Formats: sequence, C-alpha cells, structure tokens
Amino acid sequence: MQLQRPSLIQEQRFKMSPQLYQSIKLMELPLVDLREKIEEEIERNPALEVLEDPTTVSLDAAYAPPQEEDDYFEATSDSGFLRRDGDEASAEQHKFIEGALSRQETLQEHLLWQLQLEPIDPEIRRIAEVLIQNLDEDGFHKEPVSLLLPQEPPDRVQEAMKQVQALDPMGTCTTDYRESLLVQSRLLPDPPDGIETALSYLEQFERGRFLEVAKKLGCTVDDAVEIFDCIKELSPFPGRRFFSGETCYVVPDVQVIKKEGDLVIVLNDEEIPVLGISPFFMKISGEKHKKNKSDKPVRDFVRENVKEARWFIRSINQRNHTLLKVSRAIVEFQRSFFMKGPKYLAPLTLGDIAGEVGVHETTVSRAANGKYLQTEWGIFELRYFFTNSISGAGSNGSRYSKEGVKEIIRELIADGDQHFSDKEIAGLLANRGISLARRTVAKYRNELDLGSSYAR
Repeated sequence: MQLQRPSLIQEQRFKMSPQLYQSIKLMELPLVDLREKIEEEIERNPALEVLEDPTTVSLDAAYAPPQEEDDYFEATSDSGFLRRDGDEASAEQHKFIEGALSRQETLQEHLLWQLQLEPIDPEIRRIAEVLIQNLDEDGFHKEPVSLLLPQEPPDRVQEAMKQVQALDPMGTCTTDYRESLLVQSRLLPDPPDGIETALSYLEQFERGRFLEVAKKLGCTVDDAVEIFDCIKELSPFPGRRFFSGETCYVVPDVQVIKKEGDLVIVLNDEEIPVLGISPFFMKISGEKHKKNKSDKPVRDFVRENVKEARWFIRSINQRNHTLLKVSRAIVEFQRSFFMKGPKYLAPLTLGDIAGEVGVHETTVSRAANGKYLQTEWGIFELRYFFTNSISGAGSNGSRYSKEGVKEIIRELIADGDQHFSDKEIAGLLANRGISLARRTVAKYRNELDLGSSYAR
C-alpha cells in the first residue's frame, strides 16, 4: 500500500519580476522608441516627472518672428495651388491632403488583394496566404516551405505556390532568382524555344559568349541573342519594385569622435529627458503612519508609484551605462576601423564583447539591437561591427573579416582602371594575403550589388 508522506525539497528557480522584465525591454529599445516609452510611463505614473528636456523648444524660440526665407511664399499672391474665392473649406482640405503622409503598397498587400479575387478552394487560399506572408522584399521564401507548412499535403502546397507565382508580379514565392526566372519563363505567353535550358548559362550570356551558348543549345547565334533579350525583360527579384525606397532617418545612440589622435566616445543623452520623482509624492511617501486609517490607501498608492518610478529611472541609467560599456569595448576591438576606414573592420563576435564587458552574450545582443553609432565614416548599426572571419593571413586564419573584405572588393572595382573579373579580383586579394575562391568573390560582389566585369 502506497502512503503519501510530506517531504521538503530544496531547489533553485529563476522567477522574472515585472521590474526585471521592464529593465530587459528598456535595454533593447533604440533612442526613438525609448523616448516614446518614457512618455508613456510619464502618463501612466504620476510620481514620475520631467526635470529637463533638451528637445523641447522655449516659448521665445517658438514665437520668434519668421525669417525672410520662411515667409517669402506667404507674402506672394501665388500660394502654389488654385483657390476659389471664399472657399476656405476647400483650401483647408487641400492643405490637409498635401500634409498627409502616403504609404506605398507592400508586396504582401498587392498579392493578397489579387488572391482574394481568384476563384480557388478555401484551403488553397489559406495556404497561399501563409506563403505570401513568408516572402521577403525580393519575393523569395524567408523560411523553407517544408518547415513553414510541415502538416500540409505537398500537392496542396504546390498548388497554392503555383497560384501565387502566377500573380503580379510573376515569379514570387520562389527560392532564389534562378527559380524565379524559370517560373517567369514558363508563364510567358510566347517564350522562345530553349529559354528554360538557356537559364543555366547566365554567366556565359553576361560575358557575351553567344556562340558558345548557341552551340550548347543547338541553335543559331541570332536565336541565342533573341533568348538573351527575352531573359533581360524578366525580373530576377520581382518583389523589389514594391520595396519602399523611402529614406529612413535614424538617431545615433553613440558618437565616436577622433580627437588629438585618440577616440572619444559620447553617449547621445540629449534625446532623453532627465527624469525625477515628484516632490509632492516624495513628501507623502515619507510621512509616518497617522491615526487616520482612511489615508492608508492613498499612501500605499503613492509609495508604489514612487517605487516604480525609481526602478524606471534606475533601468534607464543601467541601459545607458551598459550601452556605453559595450560601445567602448567595440571601439577598442575595432580601433583600426575607426582610425583608418571600413575595410579595416576586424572579425568580432558577441562573446568577445561579453567577455570584455563582463556580461552575458544575450545582454550584448540586446544592447546592440537597433542601436546606431556615428563615426567619421558614417552612421553604422552596432551589429555591423560583429562580423565573421574568413581564411586569411592572420593567426588561425582570422585576420580579415567578411565585411572588411567586401569593402576591399568594392574599392578594387571602383578604383580599378580595368574591369576586373572575379578570378582577377581573387588574384589581387591573394596578393594581399586574402585567400578567397572565385565563387566567394562572386558571392560578395553580388551582395554589394555590383555587376560582373561584362556588365560593368
């Protein structure tokens, strides 16, 4: 017969408090999002107040008389658009329309709109919607379809995929540009003979070797030129025309200044208001218990808000302190980059910075997420400085980083008097002690969005 007996067990458990969770989330926020979070917290917590805000404009500056260049158009009789006499409402509406922000239609929105008009099976439509949401800016799969829809029948997935591929723009919902071109060639109304086979010889086409391709296809040179002209009408990255090319303005969190031969790190705290605790709340929370018990809920409310306000201010200070330490460690590891330029970027991992700062790698990742650093060479995301190594002349083949080598390739292509081929670039890199295969050079060149020697 089994008996239940009480027993004591000692174990360790990690329980995340709301305050700790808030501190971790604040660590991840870039400067603009942090300011929004601060504004939300000020509205929520009455014990929190702004002591100083460098971003605010004084009344004197706000009501300063306009400069001559500001009121030039206001003083002219032509306001830039036609207005009917007395139609003030129309003028206000026009002003609103001019000031409204427009947003470009995304690739997903364009495809989903077309999909809704297609008379297809609801299950196929559901699978197709999942596939569309999985597309990147080029129109290719972000995650492999086998992992995205493991429970769905393969024939249904293939049918849904073909449905999306036939939508405008044609050739989306594919793995890469080669598959996209193949799909587009099959959807052409009157494709030239041999175009699908010709897609295997894109490099020869780019180099202008039409006679060589014609022999392999068993056609004339004129036919090969016609096939190449047809291929050039296709789009290897069909989703890019829906990618918003809007200029994205970022506010750097840290600035590195070269001063008297040394590097100075400056934290951008001008965008963050200086926070403090309301003296009124501090006075109430510091009062001792009185005989009037009706005041107890008020004091408890005040003390809880003061406690949360102190934790919030402490979390912001901790975020800034950690970001400054991580930035200082990055500058020390990448000193050659800051002194000489991007092509001197050295291999660096999260573990290197974590060991230097004395925190976990996840903390470094959170501190670098979405943060930007302003340098003499431009504004870079902090994650840009974490790059893998390649086989080079350094110890253990880790002297050169991938991003650094890509900058060297960019420099060779831009400054070279000749149109170097990938093989020639690989030879030039080898002379510098950088051993790279021709295919790797071609891969880096494509990532830099630079054409082949024939295209250049």
